[in-house]
Amino acid sequence: MKRLVLALGPILLLAILSCPPPSRADEGMWLRDAPPLDQLETRYGFTPTEDWLDHLHKSCVKMGASGSFVSPRGLILTNHHVGAGQLEKLSTPELDLFTSGFVARTQQEELKCPDMEVMVLWEHEDVTERIKSAVRPGMTAGQAEEARRKRMTEVEADSEKETGLRSQVVKLYRGARYHLYRYHRYTDIRLVMAPERAAAFFGGDNDNFEYPRYDLDVCFFRVYENGRPLEVEHYLKVAPGGASDGDLTFVFGHPGRTDRLCTMDHLRFRRDVEMPEALAWLRRREVQMATFMARSAENARIGGEDYFGIQNGRKARTGYLAALQDPLVMNAKLEAENRLRAWVSSDPTRRREWGDAWDAISSAYENYRQDFERHQALDGRAGGWSELFGIARNLARLGQELPKPSSDRLREYRDTNLESLYLGLYSPAPIYPPLEMDRIAGWLSYFVEALGGDDPIVKSVLAGQSPRQRAESLVLGSKLPQVEVRKALADGGAAAIEASDDPMIRLAALLDPESRSVRKLHEDEVEAVETAAYAKIAAAQFALLGEGLYPDATGTLRIAFGPIRGYEEAGRPVPPFTDFAGMFRRHTERAGQAGFELPARWLEAEKRLRPDTPFNFICTADIIGGNSGSPVVNRNAELIGLIFDGNIESLEWDVAYTDERARSVAVDVRAILEALRVVYDAGALADEMEGR
Repeated sequence: MKRLVLALGPILLLAILSCPPPSRADEGMWLRDAPPLDQLETRYGFTPTEDWLDHLHKSCVKMGASGSFVSPRGLILTNHHVGAGQLEKLSTPELDLFTSGFVARTQQEELKCPDMEVMVLWEHEDVTERIKSAVRPGMTAGQAEEARRKRMTEVEADSEKETGLRSQVVKLYRGARYHLYRYHRYTDIRLVMAPERAAAFFGGDNDNFEYPRYDLDVCFFRVYENGRPLEVEHYLKVAPGGASDGDLTFVFGHPGRTDRLCTMDHLRFRRDVEMPEALAWLRRREVQMATFMARSAENARIGGEDYFGIQNGRKARTGYLAALQDPLVMNAKLEAENRLRAWVSSDPTRRREWGDAWDAISSAYENYRQDFERHQALDGRAGGWSELFGIARNLARLGQELPKPSSDRLREYRDTNLESLYLGLYSPAPIYPPLEMDRIAGWLSYFVEALGGDDPIVKSVLAGQSPRQRAESLVLGSKLPQVEVRKALADGGAAAIEASDDPMIRLAALLDPESRSVRKLHEDEVEAVETAAYAKIAAAQFALLGEGLYPDATGTLRIAFGPIRGYEEAGRPVPPFTDFAGMFRRHTERAGQAGFELPARWLEAEKRLRPDTPFNFICTADIIGGNSGSPVVNRNAELIGLIFDGNIESLEWDVAYTDERARSVAVDVRAILEALRVVYDAGALADEMEGR
């Protein structure tokens, strides 16, 4: 549910160069400064102005995923599942916000979030030449990548000093371009409204990534500055008439990652190694979490978000792997790649400049197969998502990294990222020992299996105990749940870390040398090779096709578009809209089944709700994980909906976009307003959205 993706990508154009080009599908996660103007004008007779684009991009926010301002008083609309982390941290055994929902009747009742960050993109520029100029002749791939990373840090620091805005350099086209993004950053964020999880995630795991859907997957927050609601110039107004079948929609959001520009050998590695391992890990944790939650009501409460995320990740990766296992998808990509390689090889100059790129990536990933499991065990999956281990690792690494110049540090510890890091490190949010023990025990069991029980690092980590015993001793012996202890260790630097007898700190320090070693190996022998090789492949694409290609998703602001449109499944039409009446029917039909319960207030309000109110709708806009919470707007830049999912067919969008049946799924703004007024007695919030 909380991820969205699939297209054969720009390289597919190569496969049709020798024939008359068909009308292009509504493919693309387009950069803010490079929208597909010709395509929009040709297909839809619409050309967005610079003011239109500027207003929309400044109305959007980045908050882990996506969201948007929907009033001049800092009110943000996003998904319930985007805000779920904060709901969990604000909940108590006495007041579970997932079960009860939450509505602040006044600003005084709005709940301050413990560690939430909201950023608004304000400025951006191409800094490709500044980054690439850091590379000198004769450098190895690893040295060149290190030089680029250092220059990125320097550019960010210069930008923040000059503008005061949070600055981030992002790699595009997997290494061909580098853009600098500048953001306004806010950390005083307060919860305004959230429905019950039963309403936000109606249908449960059964309906996740399915359609038709009936979910009120919404959450409202408010940004404060200097103790007062933030006054914003750019915010989205509600479309008075909503939307209709066939209407053109635009989605502005922050898609996380796609693999559409990957080479075939890179995708084969994803198919044969990475995705199967990821699914094995998720399935393992899903069973472990189900067992943990079944032990008590409190375990079910504190483990709910982990369990939801695991189920969601498992289903999403299953869909991605299915695309990689589909001969039609892979053969189309292979044909496109072969055409590009043949064009490069047909000219000596092109062959000399770009011809070795594909083999370089192939060799890097063939070598990585030998190290993949160890890399995951020691670095990628270290700690098993334990909050305490994450805190310990950050403290241990801060002690080592901060004495270095910012440009020499690991990227996550550069000066321009420290405010965000400390926000999480010093969060007062509760940490639950039973959940922490389950996370660490699950990771340690995997750790032993991955590396073998006789591996020296495994023996050192277990310290003569079983995974469960070791997890208990680590969690129960740690003082890191106390924020003041974390601050003292951070302030004390490397000396304080070295002197600490906290078992979690000692574990992080024990693992760190080997973790850094496998990370460095991966950066030098895989990531560095990728950057150089993909830059060559992109240069070849640009030379052949021109600059009008969108890059893979990178978590930065993108524009997607497409009409509201149904599809056919098994010979039956699937309508583009659902309504409240359909939700109540489904509740009745699936009575007693997990996931199809409705909160009492919905059942009580049934007769007062307009049954034909449009609830969820689908469109062909190109989205992926990270687009959750993205606003859906019309040609007038008016809010018509809120992205929250894709259907099962859209899971192919990680690697290839199609629009025959794949769709993005949104909550209709009319359902949001009707639910606020009738179900939640939150008319003031609805009035604020509508500017009344």
